[in-house]
Order: sequence, then C-alpha cells, then structure tokens
Amino acid sequence: MKYQHIEGLIAAAFTPFHEDGSLHLELIPALTDKLVKDGLKGIFVCGSNGEGPNMTTEERMQVAEAFVKAANKRLLIIVHVGHSSIAEARKLAAHAASIGADAFSSVAAFYFKPTSVENLALCMADIAGAAPQLPFYYYHIPTLTGIGMDMIAFLEIAGALIPNLAGIKYTSATIHEYQSCLNFRNNSFDVLFGYDELLLPALSVGAKGAIGSTYTFAAPLYLQTKAYFEKRDIPSAQQQHAFMVEVIRIFAKYPPIPAQKAIMKMLGWNLGPCRLPLTTFSTAQYDLLYKELDAISFFQKIASAQ
Repeated sequence: MKYQHIEGLIAAAFTPFHEDGSLHLELIPALTDKLVKDGLKGIFVCGSNGEGPNMTTEERMQVAEAFVKAANKRLLIIVHVGHSSIAEARKLAAHAASIGADAFSSVAAFYFKPTSVENLALCMADIAGAAPQLPFYYYHIPTLTGIGMDMIAFLEIAGALIPNLAGIKYTSATIHEYQSCLNFRNNSFDVLFGYDELLLPALSVGAKGAIGSTYTFAAPLYLQTKAYFEKRDIPSAQQQHAFMVEVIRIFAKYPPIPAQKAIMKMLGWNLGPCRLPLTTFSTAQYDLLYKELDAISFFQKIASAQ
C-alpha cells in the first residue's frame, strides 16, 4: 500500500486540562483554529506532549474525537495510540479509524519492551492491523521508550508485515539514520522528523514533513526557516533556526512539557496543569522562564511572525 508523503509541519499538540486535572475539551476548537491560522499541516494528538500515556483510554478517545471534529478536514489528524497494553492500543487504533482520523501512530510498549527488531515489528503489525484502512506510523522515540533499534532493519521487516505502514515518526537526533530511512528503497516510506531543534539539519538531508511540540506556539518562525531554506538563503535559515534553538535551550533546562505549557499560557493559552508524574510550573519557575525568554525578545518575535 503506497501513501502520499506529508509535507509541512505538524503540531504535537498539548492536551488542555481543567485545574482539577479533568479534560478541558472546550478549548480544543479554539486551539485548532489557531493551528490552522499558523499554517500547520496537521496535529499529532495524544502523543508525548499531549500526555497521552498519562490519560485513560476513554479520555484519549474523547480528545481524539474533539480534535477530529474541530479540524473538520482543515488539518490532518494523526492519533497516537501507543500503550503498554497492545490490546488497548488496538482499541485506540480502531477508534481513530471510526472517528475519521487521517492516520495513527504508536510507540513501542514501554514496560515489557520488545526484545528484537522482529519482535518490535510484530507488535506494530498487531496494532496497525486494528485499523488497516488508515496509514500507520511507527513512533520512534528512544529517549522515552528505551527502544533504540535499527530503523532500517525495522523498515525492511515491518514493510513486509504491515500493509498500511506509511512510515516513521522519527524522534531521535541520529540524523544519519534518519537520512538512510528517507532514502530507503527509493523513498518508499514517509519519515516525519520529530526533533524541532534539528529541523534545519533534517531539511538539509531531505526532510519534507516534521512533527514537533514547539510548532504549537512557534510555527510561523519555523515556517520562515523552511522558506529561507527552500529559497537557498542558507544564512537567513541558519539565523532563524539558531533563534529557536536558543529558545529550546532555555526551556529545556526545565521539564520540557510543563515548560511549554507555561509558554502557551504566556502567549494567552491557559491549557491547565500537567498530570503526575509531570509537575506544573511553580510561580517562581514561570516568572524566571518568562524573564529568560523576554531577554531574547521571544515574545516580540512571535508577535511579529503572526
């Protein structure tokens, strides 16, 4: 089965919560409208930044439904279904298909972990088979799952096992392997890059599509970088990208998901607290992060890029 490669930026959206930790689904339509306005290609729902692993299966279904409805085909919706239970992942996959999602994705099981590339491919085949009509992306994020297997070997094996394998959401800094995956069998698979701070290097080796959390609040700046690169204005692309690298260096000193939710609040989007074991920013952390970002004119740059 051959799928069209996705071009453009996809926001790994944060899930809104009320102060008591319950889902704040009412914010999703406005957040989706913002992402449309910012020029994004799609939304990655209930992934790492969306705190999918911190939610129940039923909550994840509610969030996915809300984003699909809000997008109304204006954006692609890729639903993350990864779970430590493959049975639950299959349930989420079937649900994603039933509500009209455009694609789905799964990390490897992260408690009892796959023991080989073959084992990993079999696990993904089981999950992907629950929604055979939808494109499936394996979510490669070894820093969180602890599964750092050879992705070329995965494509070789999984490509034969999974008819609806569209490609990989590649969230790793190993640009050389990413490039090999892009080029595998004459670009047979769609390999979406997942490290925002390495977007420009990824573009240089052939990336066309990328998924990232900071695209939720800074997509116009990244789209400028991409435009400079495509016009072969490399110095401007480097300068623009270096600014976002500095932004990431600043907030990455903190737990990054709570920090980015704090940035969203600074920009007028109060998406609520994080769920344990993630912890919400204290007032002191919030104020310090604001000062650090303000010192490099982050808020002015965001405003001027809109």
